[in-house]
Amino acid sequence: MILFDWGTYNGLTKLGIAATLGMKLTEVPPRDFSRRTRTEEYFQQYREKTLDVFTTVTAHAPYYNVVSRSREVQEATTKALLDAARKAKLAGAEVFNLHLGYRAYMDERDLEAAGDVLKKLAQEAGEQMLISVEVPYTQRMLGVWEEVKALREMVGPEKLIVSVQLENAWMLETGAAETGNFEEADRMADEAFWTRILERTLELSHGFLSLRFSQVVGFVLGRRILKKRVPLGKGYPELGPLARALARFMVREVREKELPLRMHLIYTGVPETKYRDTVALYAEVMKEAVKHL
Repeated sequence: MILFDWGTYNGLTKLGIAATLGMKLTEVPPRDFSRRTRTEEYFQQYREKTLDVFTTVTAHAPYYNVVSRSREVQEATTKALLDAARKAKLAGAEVFNLHLGYRAYMDERDLEAAGDVLKKLAQEAGEQMLISVEVPYTQRMLGVWEEVKALREMVGPEKLIVSVQLENAWMLETGAAETGNFEEADRMADEAFWTRILERTLELSHGFLSLRFSQVVGFVLGRRILKKRVPLGKGYPELGPLARALARFMVREVREKELPLRMHLIYTGVPETKYRDTVALYAEVMKEAVKHL
């Protein structure tokens, strides 16, 4: 039994590279769902090429704000997400992941509207797929921990889980998205910090313990501090404490306790170095994991 599935996002033509490198997970990238040239046949071919090669296929929804004040925009967005979920099923995905995006109303209506969309997505997903929601890096976006818990109650905890983009959780919990002080935030992220993040992830998981990671730097756009993904080793947060926490948690808290979860770690960094960085991330975690096995 493997400890966790690992891999990155791949278009159809790149599946061979990922498989050759030993990756056991692949994710259908969001751009595949927004390109008109991606026919149903494309996604069916994706499924065929992953059979007997990858143990886990996930899909990332296109980047839309799930909630809008405009009825026309809301309807169009919901339709596009439902179409993406249908295509993800054709590709053989077991997890359909999405960002909820920015808040529209700044009150309880945001959560209610997001819940309605997620219910429709769960219905479209059927028995084949789970829906996962990413924790954002700022309170200006929907999907903070308490909201994911509330959404799971609306949709059903067996159908909706959290998928933690670890650098997002780091920015959210340290306040880096508000202060812009990434160096100070990095000093806060010791092994105990990451263990707390993983414990919260476990509380909102079912079937899968879904994790994502890339290093980032911050930049200012108007009054907002945004993140920019960079190659592994060129940004924040530091990988060492995270790798140690991941390794211990996966072995001690999931594997040894025989929890009914399949764990995966998806590298989501820049395309130019993603294969090198995915292998490096896996190696760093497993170097720590072997100490506990």
